Amino acid sequence: MERRRTVSDFQNPVAGFGVTFKAMFKKRLTEQYPEQQKTTAPRFHGRHQLNRHPDGLEKCVGCELCAWACPADAIYVEGADNTEEERYSPGERYGRVYQINYARCILCGLCIEACPTRALTMTNEFELADSSRENLIYTKEQLLAGLEDTMVDSPHAIFPGMTEQDYYLGLVEGAAPGTVRQVAVSKGEKGEPEGADS
Repeated sequence: MERRRTVSDFQNPVAGFGVTFKAMFKKRLTEQYPEQQKTTAPRFHGRHQLNRHPDGLEKCVGCELCAWACPADAIYVEGADNTEEERYSPGERYGRVYQINYARCILCGLCIEACPTRALTMTNEFELADSSRENLIYTKEQLLAGLEDTMVDSPHAIFPGMTEQDYYLGLVEGAAPGTVRQVAVSKGEKGEPEGADS
């Protein structure tokens, strides 16, 4: 019994050294981040993006399903009604306030699955660290996709002769010629007309 204990006491460290020596001759996997950034996979879950229709109107209809689906309670959405004088999306509603708190977000993607209009997707951007908690709360303006050549910034009128359904069927391919940006009376997140008394 004493002899077996002595042999096993000798074999355990030798087995450990064997693993060490084996790893010493393998190719190193060290990445020189941030000097050399590795490209992420196409389906990587990074920072969120609020998408637009091809003419520049927003896809978000302010339904708040993403906020309800979020297990970390990191999303805040406040919907509002569109008017013909100030139209942000083709439907009757739009997301007036949209915020994602990246101090809480776990980048799980459940909000993406919940979105009925494909307004919310995830980008490959992963460098979200900041020294301030306040800077980790991204607003609608920070999350909105950039404008392309065929787009006019919202608010503006819908494409003449098209309906909300036509937008989701992909029949609108860009802004109508002569489309101009409407005056933003509600000022997005404030919800008060310009010059209103506080």
